[in-house]
Formats: sequence, structure tokens, C-alpha cells
Amino acid sequence: MFDDEDDDNFEGTLGEDLERFEAHLKGDVLGFMDSDRLEAMIDHFLINNQYTKAKICAELAITQFSYNQLFHLRKAQAMSAMGQLKEALHLLSQIEKWESPSCEFLLTKASIFSQLRDSKSAIKYFKEALALSEPEDRDEIYLDLAMEYENASDYKNAVLILKEAIKYNPYNEGAIYEIAFCYDQLGEYESAIKCYSDFIDENPYSFTAWYNLGNAYSKLENYEKALWAYDYCMVINEDFGPAYFNMGSAYLSMENYAKAIECLERCMELDGEDAMALCYLGEANEQLNELEKAKRYYSRSVELAPMLPDAWLGLGIVSDLEGNTEEALTLLQKAASLDPENAGIYHVLAGAHEKLNEFEQAEEYYRLSLALDSEDEECLADFIQLLSDTSLLEAFKYIREFNEKIGGNKIAPVLEVNVLYLMGKKSEALALFTECVETDREKAREIFDINPDLLNVEEFVNLAED
Repeated sequence: MFDDEDDDNFEGTLGEDLERFEAHLKGDVLGFMDSDRLEAMIDHFLINNQYTKAKICAELAITQFSYNQLFHLRKAQAMSAMGQLKEALHLLSQIEKWESPSCEFLLTKASIFSQLRDSKSAIKYFKEALALSEPEDRDEIYLDLAMEYENASDYKNAVLILKEAIKYNPYNEGAIYEIAFCYDQLGEYESAIKCYSDFIDENPYSFTAWYNLGNAYSKLENYEKALWAYDYCMVINEDFGPAYFNMGSAYLSMENYAKAIECLERCMELDGEDAMALCYLGEANEQLNELEKAKRYYSRSVELAPMLPDAWLGLGIVSDLEGNTEEALTLLQKAASLDPENAGIYHVLAGAHEKLNEFEQAEEYYRLSLALDSEDEECLADFIQLLSDTSLLEAFKYIREFNEKIGGNKIAPVLEVNVLYLMGKKSEALALFTECVETDREKAREIFDINPDLLNVEEFVNLAED
């Protein structure tokens, strides 16, 4: 948008002019100055984020060259950068009366509407600017246009625009990252992986591309591939803390707790203490039954981020594991108050109340957890076990209604099979188990984990093995 300041003679002249301008601000008379020299000063101020000086200089230029619309445009740009958005728009509307809009004019107007959170108008003017733009500038304008679609949460159109940006400039790293981000928002992680992979083919030493590729694989829960990508990221930049953090998270998901601890500790060595990293360290140590260490990490996490529900949840789980279940309930309630839509917290609360033989409260939390996440297999299995211990009929009514009205939970039909068998309805159980095997044999075989006694029932074993 602005001229470069590369020429040595030009730099010398600009330096002298800037001194004159600074003296003018202190009370000296500036005197007449050529329009190109005034333009250079204004551009210098804008490039260096000195917007008040840019505005003053533009106003001085307008007093000498009122017919030069560029100075009016520069003033509007300075005002926009200073947050004087409505005033800048008013000035632009005046300029529009004097001459046909240029590409730069339209980009300025689009930028102001973007700052006003008016994505619809911003999109309109970015599109108009594209029609007047030079080919070498279009990829950046497409990128700005795509960002407005993102601001409007229209990720599908953003992807289409970003593809155009990449056509004009296949090396536009910003466009590559944004299109991958949009695919991520759309849940199209395979497409995001392809974008990053294609970019890496041309830019193999971009550690941020490898990092984002790892993140995309993590979203697909392909943790081995994610770790492979993070490894390459760290080969290129061994001091990039976020890669160690996400690698630690991946190892945690893979239940490799020792490696998770190693990576998370390295992350904090590089970037300092982080509440979420401390929380993950607490979880890893908790899984290793290092409860005192886990408690220290969770407590430090709470100190750094008192509103982090994961840390309160961790403290509650550790207290429960230590036998302090009543104390655990207080901590778990705190976690639930901070994240009331978290089904997992209510599952843990249900288990704690169940341990205290507070079955009504336990049932309430199981129902609440499943209402938020009906696909949680472990929670559903735990709840059916609780109901079965009290009344097989109630367990059957619940699981039958669940399967008929909600569905979607892969273990639910298998749980119904088990309840039917426990009720003595062996033929019905076998008929339903046959359907389960036909639908998903591996999932059906989990019946033997739920009820090991069925390993001694020939009909079930035969169906599972056929």
C-alpha cells in the first residue's frame, strides 16, 4: 500500500523532512514542501504506527494540496488506525463523491467495516477491491476476504476463497494455515492434513507446519502420526514449547504416562509454568498412583488458574482415591460449578456419591451426565450396574427406553443383553446378542468384560466366535 523507503538519497531527504516536521510540532513553521515528500512522511508514520503524526501530516498536506485525494485517503487511514472509525467512513464518503474508488480506497473501507464487526459490508468491499486489484496483490486480498467469512463463521465460503488465494500464490503460508483452520472448524481433519502435508512438501523446514500437522492428527486421535509430526517440528526447532505440550497430551491419551511427564516438564522448562501443563502432569502422576505428586501439580495449577475446572476435578479425584470422598465431593462440586456442561465431571460425582451409598444423588448425576453425553459408554455401563444392583427391572426399563429413544451409544445394546440374561430371559438375550454380533462383533464381545460368567455359557461364546 505504501512506497518502500529503500533509496539512500530518498532516506536522507526523508530524514531531513522528518526533522523539519518534528520541529514544526514544537512550534516552528514547516513551510512549503513537495507533495511527494509529504506523502513519504505520511507513509513513514503509518508504516511505523505513528498514527497521530500521520493524521497531522496529512492535514498539513491537504492545506497545500487540497485537490490531491491521496492525502484525504491517508488521513482516513490514520483515523481508522486511531479508532476514529465513523469519522474515517464519513471522510471516505466525501472522497467517493470526488472520484471513482480505487483498489486502495476500497480496501481501506473494507478494513474499517471489519473493525466495526460488520463482516457483510467488509466482504462487499473486499470483493469490489479484488475486481480492481493487480494479480500480484490478489492472494493477500483473498486472505483478508476469507478472514471476514471466518468472522461470520462461514467456513465453507472461507475455504473457497482461500483456495483462490493459494492459486495466485501457492507459497502464501497465511492462506495455508487459514484453510487448515477452516477445515478444522468444519471437522474435516483429513483435508487439513492434506493442506499441511502439501505445504510441507514445498517447505519441509517449516516447524509450525509440522506442529499444525501434528495437531490435525491429534484431532483424529491418530496419536502415533501426531507424535511423528511433533518430532519433526522439534528437530527443526528444539525449543518450541507448544510442541512439547501437545506431545505430552498425546502421550497422556496413549497412556504412556512417563513420556507424557517428560514432555510436559520440558515444555515448562522452555515456557515457564502453565496451569494446563501442570494439570496434565497431575493426571499423569495420578494414573501412576503417585498421588502426592499429583496433588501438588493440581494444587499449583489451581494457584495459577483458580477458574480451571480440570484442576479442581483432579484434586477431587485424588481426594477420593485417598479415601477422603466427602472432601472430594466439595472439590468436584467446585469443578462442576466452573464447567456445568462437562458430562465427565458429573460422572465422577455420581461415582463418589455411589461410594458413600448415596444412591439417589448418584442416580441424579448419572442421568445428568448421560443427558449431556449420551455416547459415554463407561458412564452408561456404570449407571446400569447401579440400577441392576437395586432392581433389574428398573435397569431393564431404563436401558430399553434408552435404546429406543436415544441410541447412539455402542455399548447400550450389549448392556441390554446382559440385563435380559440376568433377568432370566436367556432366549431374548441371545436373540439380541445375535444382532449385536452382526452389527459390531468386537463391541459385542465386551459382554464378557461386563459379565465374565457368560464365558461359561456356550451359546454366547459360540455366537461371539463364529
